[in-house]
Amino acid sequence: MRVLIVSDTHKSHRNLEKVLEKVRPIDMLVHLGDTEGGEDYIAALADCPSHIVRGNNDFFSDLPGEEEFVIEGRRVFITHGHYYYVSMSEERLKEEARERGADIVMYGHTHKPALTREPDLITLNPGSVAYPRQQGRRPSYMIMELNGDSDVHLSLEYL
Repeated sequence: MRVLIVSDTHKSHRNLEKVLEKVRPIDMLVHLGDTEGGEDYIAALADCPSHIVRGNNDFFSDLPGEEEFVIEGRRVFITHGHYYYVSMSEERLKEEARERGADIVMYGHTHKPALTREPDLITLNPGSVAYPRQQGRRPSYMIMELNGDSDVHLSLEYL
């Protein structure tokens, strides 16, 4: 299974459209919040199963604040991250993910990519495809590939 992971598009879809042209085919899209009302367009654009959560700028949204699901036998927990103070540290988020029995936790909010692999938990943030904040400010996203019992392959990509 090939999963595109993005976050923080903030109603700016041009780069997401470019990413989708570049990485297709995908089997799933995960968007980690701050669509600012663009979730229907994003889901239609992806044209595959999509998991999209509400971010701190998704005012009046009916999107779920968090979601848990299984991909190829791995328990995944997704959230925007602001309720776990991810701008300061990933520790509260990791603690919550472990309490939920997650194998993989994904978050956004910081607009900076991050990836940590620990024996019991993978923690990732794809950064922002629209408004990056890391050094160099390159729009970023992640591709996750899973194949049953094999390892989880993750790649951080830039436009």
